[in-house]
Amino acid sequence: MKHITPSGMQPCDTIGSHLCERLLAEGNDIICIDNYFTGHKSNIRHLLSHPNFEIIRHDIVYPYMAEIEEIYGDPLIHPQREDYWGHVNPLGIRSCYDEGKRCAESLFMSYYREHGIPVKIIRIFNTYGPKMNINDGRVVSNFIVQALRGDNITIYGDGRQSRSFQYIDDLIEGMVRMMDDTPDDFTGPVNIGNPNEFTIAELAREVISLTGSKSKIVHLPLPADDPQQRQPDISLARNMLGGWEPKIQLRDGLLKTIAYFEEVLSRGGIRR
Repeated sequence: MKHITPSGMQPCDTIGSHLCERLLAEGNDIICIDNYFTGHKSNIRHLLSHPNFEIIRHDIVYPYMAEIEEIYGDPLIHPQREDYWGHVNPLGIRSCYDEGKRCAESLFMSYYREHGIPVKIIRIFNTYGPKMNINDGRVVSNFIVQALRGDNITIYGDGRQSRSFQYIDDLIEGMVRMMDDTPDDFTGPVNIGNPNEFTIAELAREVISLTGSKSKIVHLPLPADDPQQRQPDISLARNMLGGWEPKIQLRDGLLKTIAYFEEVLSRGGIRR
């Protein structure tokens, strides 16, 4: 039986709900604990009648940790390896977010050293796919929703900053392999992401093309400390997770995600 309540991710949010589906499909009994702060019950509503699935509304932490690449801050090394300590402004506008992720890893490792129980840490790079919140403020969902509505697509800065976009199914595969296929004394961290790099402007143009939108691109001021480059080095994941690497590339993943948001918007933005 797997008990999953990762830090930085909840069973009812985008990633957590996909992970629950995967684990149930493999025959596991799943007990989820979620406070619904970042998730939505509609993401797991179809699982509520499953005999092997339970959900408890509560706050608690178990020793499985899924963090995001914010731990690297605005990196000076490219691509980013797990042994890179990052480049973070501890007093900047993003410091609470960035340093919170770094602190979480530190706390989990202290827990591991103190109690000796298995801890697994992964670092999730930009992930997108169905079940994203229509108003979550993430770049992929923002661009798709703006394009489908015919609104201006907003790019912060000149759009030359780069990101690496990973489809949700590839992330879930990596997470499951980290839990199932690594020895107890392997804590990570392990980068889970797609190393194919795109500029934000390239992403915007691709979304406009795939949606057939008439949206125009407009530029707004770049927020302070916004990272200029994000690209994971996934050598460790390939070595430790049975040759894992992303299979779904940006165009195919965007088409699946666009179809999801088209359905949500057809219902007035209401999720079932």
